[in-house]
Amino acid sequence: MDAADHIVNTPSAEHHQEHQDLRIWGLLTFLASESLMFGGFFATYLFFRGITDVWPPEGTEVELLVPTINTIILVSSSFVIHLGDTAIKKNDVEGMRRWYKITAIMGAIFLLGQVYEYMTLGYGLRKNVFANCFYLMTGFHGLHVFVGLLLILGVLWRSYRPGHYSSTKHIGIEMAEIYWHFVDIIWIILFSLLYILTLF
Repeated sequence: MDAADHIVNTPSAEHHQEHQDLRIWGLLTFLASESLMFGGFFATYLFFRGITDVWPPEGTEVELLVPTINTIILVSSSFVIHLGDTAIKKNDVEGMRRWYKITAIMGAIFLLGQVYEYMTLGYGLRKNVFANCFYLMTGFHGLHVFVGLLLILGVLWRSYRPGHYSSTKHIGIEMAEIYWHFVDIIWIILFSLLYILTLF
């Protein structure tokens, strides 16, 4: 057994790996709880849609152009952030930074698009039950996008510490990516419920 094998099999190294695994499981548990919360929103929305004759009610029509562009941007950002994860696993820190910066820009554009949509809809939160559900669900999702942006920026900031991330040390990068994929999946469901289904 050489020195490298000895280091890998030491109790401290095994404990470190276990700690990393627990952090991933902690994130997954958190995302599962958030999924339940969003699931409650979805169920409530579908309930009100089912008992309302006209949906969305008059005066609360939705526009598809900006949300569709936003959807393309956000879904594409999932592929972009994965390129960053792939880069760090090849020990390419610069590549990881590049893809994570692009992801952050795409996320920021999504949020700006959502703000623009809010400003141009022509109705507010208290207009009717559809507006209430619309703003609550999209706003709560927007909050998650903002948190995801903070995670991505945190990864970028830490990446400038020498040796902080490498092909063997990238748990923070993986956690940011998992969270971002979760945000994208939730948006796809929201987009389908709030925009696509309103056409039928």
